[in-house]
Amino acid sequence: MKELTKAEEEIMQHLWQLQEAKVAEIIEQIPQPKPAYNTVSTIIRILEQKKFVGYKKQGRGHVYFPLVSKSAYSKLRINNFLDNYFDGNTKSMFSFFVKKNDLSINDLEEILKELKNNKNE
Repeated sequence: MKELTKAEEEIMQHLWQLQEAKVAEIIEQIPQPKPAYNTVSTIIRILEQKKFVGYKKQGRGHVYFPLVSKSAYSKLRINNFLDNYFDGNTKSMFSFFVKKNDLSINDLEEILKELKNNKNE
């Protein structure tokens, strides 16, 4: 799976939220200043070529939907981030964020509790 450009990722974020939409509906979700219709349409076509977006015909237009889930793409991005900045070492990454964000013992205990709960599910 390829990584997305910033513009492609922004469109995908809206499409993941909407689940399916026409170009005009995606544009409605974008804050001001809104991009031109042709710009969003072009990005959608690029996302189709990259196999991130599919479509179905509806009347004279198309309704687009994600072919790649947000969680699958997030996993790719996180793994790339981990590999590129922390040599694939999760402990180093976690340690970096603990120090950078000055997490307290209570914060760490809450994180551990969440991890244990997720593991038991």
